[in-house]
Amino acid sequence: MTKAIAPRSRKVRILATLGPASSTPEMIATLFRTGADAFRINMSHGDQQSKIAVIQAIRALEQEYGRPSTILADLQGPKLRVGKFDGGRTVLETGSTFVLDRDPTPGNATRVELPHDEIFAAIEPGARLLLDDGKLVLRVVSHSPREITTRVEVGGALSNSKGLNVPDVVLPMAALTEKDRSDLDFAVDQGVDWIALSFVQRPEDLWEARKLIGGKAALMAKIEKPAAIERLEEIVEACDGVMVARGDLGVELPPQQVPPLQKRIVEVSRRMGRPVVVATQMLESMITSPSPTRAEVSDVATAVYDGADAIMLSAESAAGAWPVESVAMMDAIGVSVEADPEHGDRMHFTVMKPDPTTADALAEAAKTIAATVSAVAIICFTTSGSTARRIARERPSVPLLVLTPSQETARRLGLLWGTHAVHTRDVESFEDMVAKSKRMALRHGMAKAGDRVIVLAGVPFRTPGSTNVLHVVRIVGDELKGHHSQV
Repeated sequence: MTKAIAPRSRKVRILATLGPASSTPEMIATLFRTGADAFRINMSHGDQQSKIAVIQAIRALEQEYGRPSTILADLQGPKLRVGKFDGGRTVLETGSTFVLDRDPTPGNATRVELPHDEIFAAIEPGARLLLDDGKLVLRVVSHSPREITTRVEVGGALSNSKGLNVPDVVLPMAALTEKDRSDLDFAVDQGVDWIALSFVQRPEDLWEARKLIGGKAALMAKIEKPAAIERLEEIVEACDGVMVARGDLGVELPPQQVPPLQKRIVEVSRRMGRPVVVATQMLESMITSPSPTRAEVSDVATAVYDGADAIMLSAESAAGAWPVESVAMMDAIGVSVEADPEHGDRMHFTVMKPDPTTADALAEAAKTIAATVSAVAIICFTTSGSTARRIARERPSVPLLVLTPSQETARRLGLLWGTHAVHTRDVESFEDMVAKSKRMALRHGMAKAGDRVIVLAGVPFRTPGSTNVLHVVRIVGDELKGHHSQV
């Protein structure tokens, strides 16, 4: 017997990362009940085998709560690191010369190995090299095929295998490493719903991943390299969803440039109809504290006001001391912002011009008609999810109930703003469509007797991409009589 859980009243989605603090079936179920709409599995940590039980626990929620579950597998991507030091660490003095070379001998205060051919191939004088999440800054003075000579602009302690960022040049490196290919194959075999590709620099980076996925999952581009900003619209066009990965973006760019870029990425993604997730350090202090800072609350609220589809917890839910409280706080912020009478106006700063298609015209009309006739919900029938994405792009004032015969589509829609997806049998006729819409609106608590709902579908039925019907329906209230099936 499923424990039916009412659709979220909150329209922004919460994506919670799972990790050591949150990988048991009991904790995953608790996070879901508390407000997590989707779960992120970070492929950077742990082995593949350990992920299988986590994926099974997430899928078990479907049987228990009668709602599709959503899983995003986040690939590590190419990690650039310096070599090792004699004694494990050294200190770089500001103003000194420091050389990165191909010599595997342990380094010291004047040199270290750099085991990345692609950097030697692309580096230019004047470019910056950022070490240890930007704590140390080197400026390239000169370079040859075997060594890069730099001046230390910001010095400090440096230890073995610390990360390296190269923000000023586009590196000729594949977005998928051998580990990523293996992890991607594993994730697709396990039936995850989304694959997130790290360190995307150009639209071409997405093509190989798209080919390897073979249509079995949706593809999300993580925007965390300055080079990606140069070709942002092309990248958004080439993927199914976007993540504003502010961690590395804030390392490679001055921190003050990240907020306007975040707004731009959200705006472009929304305009192009791609779900957009704002991620990293949103409630960072809740890793160790049961309550966030006021600044963190404001940061999360800003993403909600901007109309992001989802807000993400990283270490807060994966490895922190307060994973449940972190999700509860995200939920509370989302509910509070969306209750603000000004929320709708602030969110619609992004002007959505419909494409010259019947489906886009109907999606825009559905939003307007819902407001005019005080409808309580918009209901759409979709196979691929494209109709749902078009409607959600308009950010209507009422919730969106999506009915789909595809379980894969229902799961992928877990990151889409304002959407409650239901995996259900397809309809055969116009009359069947109207009757089923009424039943589902009642069964899922989205409408009651006397309410109006708006229904969108495509005729002929079972033809993907044919949305051409908009129908306003009044609920009588007795539509469930004699209908015991949940689908």
